[in-house]
Amino acid sequence: MTTPVEIKKTEKFSVLEATGAGTGTGAEAEKPAPAPAPAPAAAPAADGQKQNQGKKKSKAKKPSQPKAPPAPPREWTDAMEDDYQRILTVGEECISAKELKALITAKGRGSEHATGFNLYDGFEPSGRMHIAQGVFKAMNVNKCTSEGTNSTFTFWVADWFALMNDKMGGDLEKIKIVGKYLIEVWKAAGMSLDHVVFKWASEEITDKADKYWPTMLDVSRRFNITRIKKCCQIMGRLEGNLTSAQVLYPLMQCTDVFFLRADICQLGVDQRKVNMLAREYCDAARIKNKPVILSHHMLYGLKAGQEKMSKSDPDSAIFMEDTVEDVERKIMNAYCPDKEIVEEKKEQEQEGEEVDAGKESMQLKVDTLKNPCLDYIEHIILCPPGSTFTVNGVTYSEFAPIRAAFLAGDISEEQLKTALIAELNNLLQPVRDHFTNDANAKDLLAKVRQFKREGNSTSKKTVRRLDLVSLGKVQAGCHAVFGPLPSANPTLEVALQTINQLKACTNKDQQKVLFLPDWTAIVCNSCDADKKAIDAFFSIFVASLQALDADFMKDITILKQSEAILADPSNYWISVINVGRHFALDDVMGTNVEDADGVGLVIGRLMKVADVMGLAPASIAMPECDDATIESGLIGRFVDEKMKVSGMTKSAIVKVSRSNLELQIVESEVHKTENFEYYLLDDPKVNGKSKMKKAFCEPGNVEFCPPIALAFAFTESEGITIHRSDDNGGDVTYKTKADMEADFKSGALHPGDLKAASTKIMVAVLDKISLGFKADKDVTKSAKALKAFAK
Repeated sequence: MTTPVEIKKTEKFSVLEATGAGTGTGAEAEKPAPAPAPAPAAAPAADGQKQNQGKKKSKAKKPSQPKAPPAPPREWTDAMEDDYQRILTVGEECISAKELKALITAKGRGSEHATGFNLYDGFEPSGRMHIAQGVFKAMNVNKCTSEGTNSTFTFWVADWFALMNDKMGGDLEKIKIVGKYLIEVWKAAGMSLDHVVFKWASEEITDKADKYWPTMLDVSRRFNITRIKKCCQIMGRLEGNLTSAQVLYPLMQCTDVFFLRADICQLGVDQRKVNMLAREYCDAARIKNKPVILSHHMLYGLKAGQEKMSKSDPDSAIFMEDTVEDVERKIMNAYCPDKEIVEEKKEQEQEGEEVDAGKESMQLKVDTLKNPCLDYIEHIILCPPGSTFTVNGVTYSEFAPIRAAFLAGDISEEQLKTALIAELNNLLQPVRDHFTNDANAKDLLAKVRQFKREGNSTSKKTVRRLDLVSLGKVQAGCHAVFGPLPSANPTLEVALQTINQLKACTNKDQQKVLFLPDWTAIVCNSCDADKKAIDAFFSIFVASLQALDADFMKDITILKQSEAILADPSNYWISVINVGRHFALDDVMGTNVEDADGVGLVIGRLMKVADVMGLAPASIAMPECDDATIESGLIGRFVDEKMKVSGMTKSAIVKVSRSNLELQIVESEVHKTENFEYYLLDDPKVNGKSKMKKAFCEPGNVEFCPPIALAFAFTESEGITIHRSDDNGGDVTYKTKADMEADFKSGALHPGDLKAASTKIMVAVLDKISLGFKADKDVTKSAKALKAFAK
């Protein structure tokens, strides 16, 4: 099966532009604007216009109309102040309160904004729900969406994130069931759903794959690995113990902010670093309005020293389906100190060393007591406006007097816990009733409990992947060659290398597929991730291959990566995630990627493995280089360790030696340029002579002799004839490269005669490519576009 060798434009796969009120302060992306171009010179008039120019009367310019004054800012009302103060109470930290106020002014109560402002929180369906996720979240949502506030709270049910974090054994169906359970809990916990929207990550992302994934790739290319490692706290992982998929987690979560058009990120303090990543992305991508970060408090675990609740420890928290007896037992056994302790700084902190992000505290405020019972009273019992807490016959409406009375001994530990137990059971009883009386809710809870008993394992053997054979994109058992990452100055050497890799398959019946990695190019920041430049590169690259060997290229199937991915984006990216879950981050980084390098290089390698899984080729041709060695190792290991169970066999890796077509030896990196070192695909044929004239050609040196290498790289089997006068030995024809090198080494072949023959060959090669470009208007435009980009 063959497809026309044609490169289609991918302009529709643009980075998502979040839209909204221009004066708002949410994550409303504006397309990065190019630098203003200089004003164009006046165009010359046509002949007819020139003749009549003197006869035309000059018209006086109309005076410019004065600009309308900007609209006065909206009046800040008492009701808006109430909204502002109420929303602020949700967060232990707000970045920034000034931006929140501006957001309410632009989109909030009393504005004419159609949709109002949008808050979001993402929840990973990873098991049972504790009271912080349930009751505490319901209370905070109600504060943010109180009637008239003109806001919407979007719950991002992050089933794909749970998959990446290896929850429920990576079984997406189980994860979805847990997600449905979470929604039932929120309903029963008293959350007002009038202004709440639930969105499933896997469904939304799949439906809008052409917007979501290019945005994620753009986010990835702008940060280095070190910065993304600092977000590992959101997964509860130490920096040195990360899988590659856990690097994807913060990149996707950052993408979610813009995909959901969130004005406010309302998540916990533990998510603060990835939310700040979204604000940093706005700076890097020149997005004007940044999301407000409203980070709520992280409740302590019930045991001593637990900075947060743990779903793996049932006694560390009150869970939403706990019985009356469970609540009483857990609270009566809870850590409840009545004396403040000032902790000494750890040695690492004293010396000023950077603390591993996975070990950092999740508390923004200094707390010398760390009493989980008091924490529950302050942040759950007294959370709703107007709430009270009664203990030892006294009713309190504020937390400080309760804390002071407890520390003074006016409230005993038993009294405090008994009162807390009663209040918690009052909050949980509607949830218990719902999961007892509602058949659907009861069934969901039973399944979630069963998953918990089964542990983090799955009995499924099928590994999901993109299947390009079933989709009719390629034939089974093809020979695959991956095109190069784009460059502003594509070289003739790269084109020849690709043809040699395609010809490495000697089976005439085996389909040969040239796979063009346009999305990998974005994430690896090739051509500054400029999609028009990337398209232009591949357009002229394919055209040059066709010009160099038209008959051979007629039988080549060309497949663009973006086209392949969008044929089944869900299975493709699940495949990428599965590859990431399988390999440690250090394994994917290999020996030639460092923490200071862009994290896009890691994502690109995960995509490479997923691409191969999608193609399922019998053979893959790769160049001999460090990147190819690392990638082929990952591909082989993944098939052996993960894919054999699905019946996939390992592809044969065919290593193809590099065709070194450098023209010069340049010692200093400062002086190196592709234009100087190589023939370029868009070189005019005159450069065939001028570059060869400057090419290195030391008499007798056959270790590095560009004229010989180039001459035989582009000459067919008839050999090369050197034309000389009779006085200089007459014409001589070389059938092999070795024969020519022997004469050149001995001095029998003069550098001048060699260069003259090589020049003729290279002029003909460049002329052939140039004619191929000119024969296709789109390729001609692409060549001009790439040249303009290079400038």
